[in-house]
Amino acid sequence: MCKHAIRIKIKIITILCALLFLLFAPVFAQPGWSLKSERESPVVRAVRKVSPAVVNISSSYAVRKRVNPFSGFGMDPFFEEFFKDFFDPRFESRQESASLGSGVIIDGERGLILTNAHVIEKASKIKIVLEDEREFDAKIVGADPDSDLAVLQITSPNRLPAIAMGNSEDLMIGETVIAIGNPFGFSHTVTTGVISAINRSVRSEEMVFHDFIQIDASINPGNSGGPLLNINGDLIGINTAIYAKAQGIGFAIPINKAKKIIADLIQFGEVIQAWIGISVQKLDRKLAGYLNVPDKRGVVVKVVEPGSPARKAGLQEGDIILAIGTKKITAPQDYWSVKKTYAAGDTLKARIWRDNEVKTVSIKSRVFPIEQAENLAFRTMGVRVDDITPKNRNYYRILSREGVVISEIARGSHLDRIGARPGDVIRQIDDISISSKEDFKKAIVKYRQKQSVVILLQRGDQGYYITLKL
Repeated sequence: MCKHAIRIKIKIITILCALLFLLFAPVFAQPGWSLKSERESPVVRAVRKVSPAVVNISSSYAVRKRVNPFSGFGMDPFFEEFFKDFFDPRFESRQESASLGSGVIIDGERGLILTNAHVIEKASKIKIVLEDEREFDAKIVGADPDSDLAVLQITSPNRLPAIAMGNSEDLMIGETVIAIGNPFGFSHTVTTGVISAINRSVRSEEMVFHDFIQIDASINPGNSGGPLLNINGDLIGINTAIYAKAQGIGFAIPINKAKKIIADLIQFGEVIQAWIGISVQKLDRKLAGYLNVPDKRGVVVKVVEPGSPARKAGLQEGDIILAIGTKKITAPQDYWSVKKTYAAGDTLKARIWRDNEVKTVSIKSRVFPIEQAENLAFRTMGVRVDDITPKNRNYYRILSREGVVISEIARGSHLDRIGARPGDVIRQIDDISISSKEDFKKAIVKYRQKQSVVILLQRGDQGYYITLKL
């Protein structure tokens, strides 16, 4: 090749380079451009998108502890334990504690925040801190310990940043997820991982939670209530740290499961529990063998209430419930735990064993009828009650201005055995203060699925806390 041709090629290349530079110069000149853009992964973009909606939650609460006024005077430990439920509630100690957790804004217009129920449990004051360090006092809209979800509300003069709800029905094992929270008070900490499993059941100290998303992203105290995101930055779950023994394992509540609960909490302040109208008992191996029950596991339908959804669906006394939905039922505890995951209006598909054949029954649940609360109270607590009136106040010499008066006690019930009697006043059931018969019925309906409740019983001017098994 001659020198002239080489020089021409060099000139052409030089001109082309100049043209390319002129073409892309505006891009290089943009203020936000730098070489770090090449490192901007989908995770970075998702975190940047969502972080303004993630909040730090701190709550203070008073710990109320009944104190034996004679403690320290050499009382035998046996009697300390025996009398613990009978000391006057005036003998109490109080101390302030704090809880740190996370949450995420789900409605920027109304200032609604989603978090775990255990983060704000018994809170007397809740403080919310945003990413830009703005602080707000929050109020509880509603909380549901059974699902471990709560909705809070803050008031801001301006619309707040909110997260986009995702879909947890199409999750894939192995897909990338992102967790944001405040572990140990370290604000807006980001961890990543993959979905390890779905539909996990996790047992805490008090109950069993179902349908969890299992992830390998690090979840620690303070992460509770924070968002679990997919790679697009959509909310697919609420992280929870209920499994204290977990190492390298995290769990999250699927957002699709949470949506209906959130709607109930916003509208009613609580979850309207599903009622189907049955009671169950343990299936012993002898009966399971006699009936040829598969795997010899399940629960026996003991009672089907007249007019109940179960009765209308064709469920019968003596049926063996093998599964509800995809969950196998091997004990009464399984049944109650699974049923708690359904809200009123949901349809339960129960797989049953009847006449040596597996059948499927679809039961459309509904709200527990409040008119049945009095009969339920007599079956479970062994009492009937009335509002306090001038007539029964005078008859029983009632001093309390609040509560309901016991009018009847079932013989042999727990209250009967410990010496309770007509004329005693029930002032509180768990966290619900009782001012009227309507309050009493609402408390019975709310706590009907619990195994025990604490009631405040008053006789004369003395109050007694009693743990009552249901």
